[in-house]
Amino acid sequence: MLEVILHGLLLGFGLILPLGAQNMFVFNQGASQPTYVKALPVVITAILCDTALILMAVLGVSLVVLTFSWLQTLLYGLGMLFLLYMGILFWRNQPGKGEARQAGIAGKQIWFALSVSLMNPHAIMDTIGVIGINSLNYAAEERWVFTISIIAVSAVWFFGLAFAGRQVGKRDVQGRLTGRLNKVSALIMWGLAIYMGSQLL
Repeated sequence: MLEVILHGLLLGFGLILPLGAQNMFVFNQGASQPTYVKALPVVITAILCDTALILMAVLGVSLVVLTFSWLQTLLYGLGMLFLLYMGILFWRNQPGKGEARQAGIAGKQIWFALSVSLMNPHAIMDTIGVIGINSLNYAAEERWVFTISIIAVSAVWFFGLAFAGRQVGKRDVQGRLTGRLNKVSALIMWGLAIYMGSQLL
């Protein structure tokens, strides 16, 4: 059973560590919010979205995405447009200037967190292609232990990421570093959007 847990933990970290739109958004929320608690709506939303995708992969529901090519095309198209839009928002955001420090109402935060979590074709494809397939190595109880291990990694990671962002935000009173991070986030999102666009051609 320990081997199953380790497999789930290592796979979870391997998939979640790469820098992406979701990670950058959670970190930036931690950095831009006045308190850590204010960033929790984003953290919890990201965890719930990842949990849903993981469960869908393990249960085989998400294989529908691979069955219909038009659905994959739609996902990439929507994902590309959304990342272009998010990139513009991040590029324009100027932390430390009143409303930016408030970083929005909880409802708006949650909507953006849902978007960067679920409108990311790579996250969906990775979940299906990696977690879903790896889960087939196990049956019954072991499969659920494997699944819970990956979900635990997701939860710990996002709580920690927002906390790290908050520590940066507290030391970056003028918002200069956070502003640079926003620019980096925007470039990453635009890069992903261009890549997604290339997949449609």
